[in-house]
Amino acid sequence: MSDQCIALIDTITEIRKSKGWTQKKLADECGYTQSVIARLESKKAEPQISTLIQIAAALGYTLEIVPQK
Repeated sequence: MSDQCIALIDTITEIRKSKGWTQKKLADECGYTQSVIARLESKKAEPQISTLIQIAAALGYTLEIVPQK
């Protein structure tokens, strides 16, 4: 798993926690199971971009593609 993917997952986890949401709450908001969120946060499976987009949207965020520096 790339460093960028790990950083993105860490950010998603931080946002979830800052909202006071459990993994179950996030899963319910984006239509996944809690186990999907747990696998994502533990970095046991590399997520598909569509999964990340859906999770970000549930948290009130969007994903952007920006040029690398």
